[in-house]
Amino acid sequence: MAKLNIKGNRKTVSGNRITRKGLPKKNGGIGLNITGVARRTFKCNMQRKRVRFSDGTVRRMWVRVKDLKSGMYDNPDKKDFVKK
Repeated sequence: MAKLNIKGNRKTVSGNRITRKGLPKKNGGIGLNITGVARRTFKCNMQRKRVRFSDGTVRRMWVRVKDLKSGMYDNPDKKDFVKK
């Protein structure tokens, strides 16, 4: 649903929320009538996580939950964050 911009990042997409009233034809009515249309936005599901990069550095950044579930990011161990 999210579109890509020039840099490849996801961005917010706008759409409509449609309100309907009536009984559907398949249930014996004469059909649903649209009674209202409101604008809305579709946003990416983002979380702020610590991510380890290939050079060993750890940064906190916003990542998509879809990418987290797929295992795209290497989650750093807790020992990396313990102060000595």
